[in-house]
Amino acid sequence: MLLVCSNRCGGEIFRSLNVEVEIDAAGNYQDHHILQPIYVCAGCGSPAVDLSEVPNAIAEERAEDEPADTVDVLCPVCETPVTVGPDLECPNCGAELELEVREH
Repeated sequence: MLLVCSNRCGGEIFRSLNVEVEIDAAGNYQDHHILQPIYVCAGCGSPAVDLSEVPNAIAEERAEDEPADTVDVLCPVCETPVTVGPDLECPNCGAELELEVREH
């Protein structure tokens, strides 16, 4: 985990907002459980960003931006040449399309 203040105030102390803390009968700390990893800067109160999650977020965005695999086919219903993606539906008439896989 590598937390930084989103306000860039330079704060290095952060507070977790969703934590359950267990104490004994005398009020002494025993344990804690983080419910959701939400942190704020203790200096200015701005949300904290976990920079260790940035590469994962970038990879997810790239995966979403990649074009889907498409195939050029002739629709058997409307006989229109169409390019279809993973949904296999003719964009012209809405007919469901089936692709035959031929092995050489």
